[in-house]
Amino acid sequence: MNYMMNRNAVNDFDKFFDNVFSNWGIRNSTIPSVDVYEDEKAFHIEAELPGYEEKDVNLNVDKHVLHISSEKVSEKQDDRKYLVRERAYVKFDRSFSLPEGIDENGIEAEFKNGMLSVTLPKVPVEEPKKISITFKH
Repeated sequence: MNYMMNRNAVNDFDKFFDNVFSNWGIRNSTIPSVDVYEDEKAFHIEAELPGYEEKDVNLNVDKHVLHISSEKVSEKQDDRKYLVRERAYVKFDRSFSLPEGIDENGIEAEFKNGMLSVTLPKVPVEEPKKISITFKH
């Protein structure tokens, strides 16, 4: 499973404007940051969702694609005049194509302290069955 995402500027020109018009270190993305790792028994996805609750997050598998999504949006508060607004909730849908050998029926998820942890168990690899050969004279 290769899911490397690079959010850095690609050339010096872009880097210059990233620095000049930076947003004080706040990520530009409206999708949650994730870590994906694997061990012998499963793939694991951990998604940061601060301020979200379990009821705000949808998780489903459709045609071997895992979707993490939310419809939660920040409420508009017309009576406030924000000078800086760094916290916001936006609709998102993050997708991951699942590799062969995932037990889709065994996928489990846990939501705790704004962190969604998804475990994608691997199907055990079956060893080839040895067939004995008998010689007849």
